Amino acid sequence: MNGSLVTFGIVPTAPETGYGYVKTGTENNGVFNLERFVEKPDLETAKSYLADGNFSWNSGMFVFKPSVFLDELKAFEPEMYELSTASYENAEVDSDFIRLDLNSFEKIKGNSIDYAVMEKTSKGKVVKLDAGWSDVGSWSALWQIKDKNSDGNVVSGNAVVLDTRNSYINSSKRVVAAIGLDDVVIVDSDDAVLVAAKDKVQNVKIAAEEYKKIKAEGK
Repeated sequence: MNGSLVTFGIVPTAPETGYGYVKTGTENNGVFNLERFVEKPDLETAKSYLADGNFSWNSGMFVFKPSVFLDELKAFEPEMYELSTASYENAEVDSDFIRLDLNSFEKIKGNSIDYAVMEKTSKGKVVKLDAGWSDVGSWSALWQIKDKNSDGNVVSGNAVVLDTRNSYINSSKRVVAAIGLDDVVIVDSDDAVLVAAKDKVQNVKIAAEEYKKIKAEGK
């Protein structure tokens, strides 16, 4: 694996539609060639991935030498490489802190490692990980790992819950009332309220983008 860019592929335990996937190719001593990254699938596609056996959940965890990654970044995203380099080279040292050059850093276009490098490189490898992993960045994943009451609910904060089952309800300030609901996620935050079917909660990013558009238009 020397000189490779390695990602951990989580051995899937269910046809998850909330995770991206990686497809693996040939194996050498437990290390697989990375064939491609796959966006979050619909349920039927996720079932086919599970049955196929060559697809793993994309963990978003990577291991590589900085020099190898930077060489690939320079090849595929030269502007990002140049701005990142300038931001570091022009950084200021303040006691125990390194303050990156803001002028260069803020010009870097947002992009993930997946899109910028891993989907383009020929050096990608996958090590499969079977360790009870869960993406706790999603509300439905939090429901899975949290202690539940006798109705299968995870309730945090100010909530009145009646005839509701297998749901995640979180409110830090206002009182949330959930009545006659099953398999939902309700989250009340300072600036928004999320109400979603538990198996659709991954679409919160789409809803957030729509909200940004509405806000930008002044509606």
